[in-house]
Amino acid sequence: MTAMRIAVLASGGGSNLQALLDHLATLGATAPGQVVWVGASRADAGALARASAAGIASNVVTDFDVGDDLLADLAAARADMVVLAGYLKRVPPAIVRAFHGCMLNVHPALLPAFGGAGMYGERVHAAVIASGARVTGVTVHFVNEEFDSGAIVAQWPVPVLEGDTPLVLAARVLRAEHALYPRCIAAVAAGTIILGTDGRAHGTPAELLPEFALPQ
Repeated sequence: MTAMRIAVLASGGGSNLQALLDHLATLGATAPGQVVWVGASRADAGALARASAAGIASNVVTDFDVGDDLLADLAAARADMVVLAGYLKRVPPAIVRAFHGCMLNVHPALLPAFGGAGMYGERVHAAVIASGARVTGVTVHFVNEEFDSGAIVAQWPVPVLEGDTPLVLAARVLRAEHALYPRCIAAVAAGTIILGTDGRAHGTPAELLPEFALPQ
């Protein structure tokens, strides 16, 4: 099977990008995908430095509305799949349509709770704590044209502990992201998880993911 060519869009430090690169490296020749291009919405994003260190082509994304320039970059990279890794800009509809069923995002809560426009980063964790919820988590989902509403691929719970601050909770959730997200990306790249014509993700996480203990 030919490895899927994966493009990653990021806005920040790129820790989820690094987790993906590390996971694919552990799979070696059996990896179902390879990261071939990284786009960042900020010129100072750490994700660009990580791409450079790994010898991966990259660019700064500036076309946030129409998406023609981004489409051109993705075409030049011959990307088969797009992964959002802390990308804080709305993906233009043209990109979503072009990569229907081949675009993933990770959200730091258990969707549909604590999702939607404006719910990202510490805002999510502050809202979780303010609500009194005792459990939060990670959701990996396919991307559609509405914020955080695409078909759910997998979720993992993370406890909210007494005395948590948004920063402390964010760090705990991020550890779960780093474990779950790369495995889901690999499963979609391998075709083990697909987006069905019914708009739902098909494939059981228990069958797709090796048994592993997510850090709490």
